[in-house]
Amino acid sequence: MTVTQATFDNPPLLLGPGPSPVSERIRAALARPTLGHLDPRFLDLLDDVGQRLRHVFGTENATTFPVSGTGSAGMEAAMVNLVESGDTVVVGVNGVFGTRLAEMGRRLGARVVTVEAPWGEAIPQAQLLEAVRANPGTRLLAVVHAETSTGVHQPLELLGESLRGGDTLLVVDAVTSLGGVPLQVDAWGIDVCYSGTQKCLGVPPGLAPITFSPRALERIRTRKTPSSSWYLDVSLIAGYLGSERRYHHTAPINLIYGLHEGLVELEEEGLGARFERHREVGERLQGELGARGFVPFTAEGVRLPQLTAVHLPEDREEGPLRRRLMAEHGIEVGGGLGPAAGKIWRIGLMGHGAQHTSVDRVLQGVDALLEASN
Repeated sequence: MTVTQATFDNPPLLLGPGPSPVSERIRAALARPTLGHLDPRFLDLLDDVGQRLRHVFGTENATTFPVSGTGSAGMEAAMVNLVESGDTVVVGVNGVFGTRLAEMGRRLGARVVTVEAPWGEAIPQAQLLEAVRANPGTRLLAVVHAETSTGVHQPLELLGESLRGGDTLLVVDAVTSLGGVPLQVDAWGIDVCYSGTQKCLGVPPGLAPITFSPRALERIRTRKTPSSSWYLDVSLIAGYLGSERRYHHTAPINLIYGLHEGLVELEEEGLGARFERHREVGERLQGELGARGFVPFTAEGVRLPQLTAVHLPEDREEGPLRRRLMAEHGIEVGGGLGPAAGKIWRIGLMGHGAQHTSVDRVLQGVDALLEASN
């Protein structure tokens, strides 16, 4: 196939698990003239991005910045900076991304203790804390706040308070939660929290906002061995972010323009208003799908509003209908992963996609598909 500009005419409505739709303002910001990564104007903008990210994360951490890479790069940055060979690490696993955290720990030579729950259910916080107590010397507890593969909204509030004063650091994956549901890094005692731009922030993929607490930075400073990743070594990146402005790598200038504009949009809307928008449209979609015979995959009480995971009515095959939703109605939704592959749809209402008009289009498409398949 020859790719031309016409190839990208009539793009689909992105309502899968990510990326999410991007506003005209953000697209315009991405097209600004590229500056050098040491240009004072760009460095001022990068500083402003850090300050705006602190607001969204709910933190005063000075070391708060966008990693040059997607959300998985944020995950790896958290793990390679904090984990050394021989460390004991406890990881909550109830989906793909908890599984990935555990695998990263193993690759770093850690002794990984997993605390598991069935896919679609949250992990009891008491079980996570018990695993830490049962493994003296645990260096790290890692948990996914919003499990993208299942739509589970994992409770966190008890973890940091219970770990406070000890040697176990708390790492939280907020790739699908940042900007979509409440998150308070400082108040909840989170030591490292990372996200991705392509979900509820409504910015294209390619950056991973991350924040490190002073306690986490002290752990990094006192490592016995250097981080196994030079590129993601925060002790080196800090020299570029700080007053010395030491060259580390060439930052993705235009992506950071887009993130900055997305954070400006978020501030104009208000963080609380954005949470409410995601809640309102997500609950409406879940209710309307339920009335049409869709069955929730995610347990009641822990369902994310921005990521809806559902079985199709009457055990219809999800793949053919999902492909028809794209081909006939121009709407992209996601299928299942792992044990849920071939069993569910994952519908994202994130960032600029979290609109009632998005719900209307999905329901129109669903109604047409269900009627045609009867």
